[in-house]
Amino acid sequence: MRYVVGYSANARGRDAVNLAVSLARGRGASLDLVVAIPDAGVFNAAHAPAAGYDSYLHQQASEWLDEALALVPADVPAQIHIRSGESDAQTLIEACDEFQADMLVIGATSNGLFKRFTVGSVASALLHAATVPVALAPHGYHRREALTRVSCGLGDRPGAEELLDFAVSMAVNREVPLRVVSLLTLDDGDSADAADAARDYASKHLAAALPATASGGSLAGQTGVVVAQGRSVEEAVDRLEWEPGEVLLIGSSRLARNRSIFLGSTANRILRALPVPMIVVPSDYELKNLSHSTSNDTSREARA
Repeated sequence: MRYVVGYSANARGRDAVNLAVSLARGRGASLDLVVAIPDAGVFNAAHAPAAGYDSYLHQQASEWLDEALALVPADVPAQIHIRSGESDAQTLIEACDEFQADMLVIGATSNGLFKRFTVGSVASALLHAATVPVALAPHGYHRREALTRVSCGLGDRPGAEELLDFAVSMAVNREVPLRVVSLLTLDDGDSADAADAARDYASKHLAAALPATASGGSLAGQTGVVVAQGRSVEEAVDRLEWEPGEVLLIGSSRLARNRSIFLGSTANRILRALPVPMIVVPSDYELKNLSHSTSNDTSREARA
């Protein structure tokens, strides 16, 4: 397994490396640390860089990557790469294709004063275009131990079942508990009835997903369903208890192109209140990889 880490020489880059180490330790994955630099073709004649600028840029990127590599503990295999392109986001997407990555790990911006996540332009572009799951580390993320729990945000829109299959497989492969989360706001109707309906819906789909996806292990006694309510999505997220070693999986918006990510308005609101990393799974990602499963079980869905 390989995870591409979009590294920058600041707190955001260190957060991304820490999360990547945590994810890798749970699955024996290797890391590809990537610094994206501008391609010479993006400059026009009037704004061409001075002679030697390209050499300087590569030297600086190499130094940054040495710093990144020093953050990775000895038990996690890692390589460093400099890649160039017209935009940082496109360069990282192409790096994922080049290394056949199973996940892309990036950090939030560092200027959020009150919330853990503030998504910058590069992260926003990736969260609307990537074709592999994108793991986003909250600002100030320091944890480097393996995950302790996987939570899955389950809604009733198309694709929810496939996201749950992915979450079950991820929990089984990492031998950690799975929690299915439903978020309700006051405009979802009668509070008690809406909560009961959401709980029944999630329990039914979880029971259906377990036999089909958990062949590599057992989650018996390690799954749970929780319904959180609030006046807003953000308040519902705040009312949940989160473990330091937890991640939340969410699916791409229904507006996404096939096999890509589009972060919808609800996901953005969850992101603003979430104190743990979020992993966004592209549209139809699970279906694509399940359809390519082999007897050796090498599909990305099974390797989450």
